[in-house]
Amino acid sequence: MALALLFAGQGAQKVGMGKSLYDGSAAARALYDEANDILGWDLGKISFAGPESELTQTKVCQPALFMHGLAVVAALREAGKLPEVNFALGLSLGEVTALTAAGVFDFATGLRVVAERGRLMQLACEQTVGSMAAIIGEERTAVTELCREFDVEAANFNAPGQIIVSGDKTRIAALVAAAKDRGVKRIMPLNVAGAYHSRLMEPARAGFAKFLASVAFARPQFTVFSNTTGRGVVEPDEIREALIKQVVSSVLWEDCMRSCVAAGASEFWECGQGAVLAGLARRTDKAWSVKNIAEFNELPA
Repeated sequence: MALALLFAGQGAQKVGMGKSLYDGSAAARALYDEANDILGWDLGKISFAGPESELTQTKVCQPALFMHGLAVVAALREAGKLPEVNFALGLSLGEVTALTAAGVFDFATGLRVVAERGRLMQLACEQTVGSMAAIIGEERTAVTELCREFDVEAANFNAPGQIIVSGDKTRIAALVAAAKDRGVKRIMPLNVAGAYHSRLMEPARAGFAKFLASVAFARPQFTVFSNTTGRGVVEPDEIREALIKQVVSSVLWEDCMRSCVAAGASEFWECGQGAVLAGLARRTDKAWSVKNIAEFNELPA
């Protein structure tokens, strides 16, 4: 078996996530306790008990999802149920989780990186009026043309026929209306705080670049795939630049998954809440083997 670990992006959070890991795994509990000390606020309490309005804030949910993904890995390793890992990939903020799992950062550094990313992206959301929409069942070329016409960006290429667009709120609304008039069968505005992975995140990109300039990066211990290219990244400087660019660039998730399979991955384990990535994998290719592990009772027997 060639194993690839998958780590979720923003939107997968759920109140209660990680509580059974904290209660059932000493290794996971130690990470949550360390996270609270690093952050200076109780990440575990918000993850386990909410309120949902607080957990869904960008500056909170990004470190919460990072923490949950790595708590799953810690519990698996502690229980002797984590085979050799060959690959890792994460959607948006999940890429930081994947890089940390691969040893590019230690846990404390990875947490600080994702917390600063979330803080900067929330600030950018508050400073702009952005929106996003999901387009279902259309080809990339058609969506790319719509984005060009309405001066917005394709934020996520998640799976065949599932593309997210992002940009100024009035432009996204105009795109949604025009798409419906032109026969696009399914297009849905998303309830999000801002226009992620678009040029409206430029203040966050610039701030993140300054922050990462002083962060040490190591070569990954196994292959991690970059959202910005859909290909593996190895060199520390290349990884840093990819993380910076990712804030304002399209997430090429389908490309990452296909590249991972082409590199030899035979099984995917989604470490985290919601099974969102497992669903995208099945939408891309039903033959792929995907398992979701979110809580302590879901660890393999």
